[in-house]
Amino acid sequence: MGNWHVTVIDQQRKRGMDPVYAVREEPFAARDGLVIGGRTGEITCTDTAGRLRWTRPVPGTPNAAHISSGRVLVTTGSINYHAWGHLGPAYLLDLADGTLVAELRGERGATLGGGRFLLGLEGYDHFHTWQFDRDGNVTDTWRSYGHYVVGTGVRVVEADRATPTGSRVVRLLPGGLIERSALLLTSSQVREPVVLSDGTVLVLDAGVLRAVGRDLTDTVLAELLAVPDGEGERFVATLERTAADRLTAVVRERNPERPNKYLTHTWTLALHPPQ
Repeated sequence: MGNWHVTVIDQQRKRGMDPVYAVREEPFAARDGLVIGGRTGEITCTDTAGRLRWTRPVPGTPNAAHISSGRVLVTTGSINYHAWGHLGPAYLLDLADGTLVAELRGERGATLGGGRFLLGLEGYDHFHTWQFDRDGNVTDTWRSYGHYVVGTGVRVVEADRATPTGSRVVRLLPGGLIERSALLLTSSQVREPVVLSDGTVLVLDAGVLRAVGRDLTDTVLAELLAVPDGEGERFVATLERTAADRLTAVVRERNPERPNKYLTHTWTLALHPPQ
């Protein structure tokens, strides 16, 4: 059995202004015939026919939702700037009627079974992930934060915003223990990874596309762009699976002398399964 591999089938470069990122639109999550959405000032729950089941007023703007066994965790952004920037509360709600179970604080969440959730926060001496039960009680804590990959256990593609970064791909173990990969990432702010059918995680780390297996071993699939040492903050890389056998990798490079100018590198990649 071999490894996943890719081939470059197209490459483009385009110069332009500071890129505008799309605001995520509702819905955020759907399960068991119910759809969680929202807009500034409210969280909504509808059925698949569009009939409103309940509305939950909130002071900010919902940005993501996670559903598990009759509970829903909704993260929000604040419309006002405060000590945590524009981070708003995270709400653990009863899925049936929107009743508040617990008000929490965290930026990024993930769903576990049995009404349990992960919620993570980074910044101001926080680099943590908490596990909550269905009543909002903390049942475990880890010194790790990033993008959560839930499957056979929980892996985290870390994002610490530190220079130099200490981020790795790790596995969360019971009792707050962490299994760390040998791979030290180049970028401190790796964007959301792509997860393949066998659990392999694809990470666009600066200009390098990496594959990380369930055992945390990594393989370099493609070296797309050389990022100079110490200049990683000028580069923003995103990866998207656009078809079963296609990936789109984008690296936006900020001009060091004109911060509002960018050079955008785009690659279309063919994705080949193990043989």
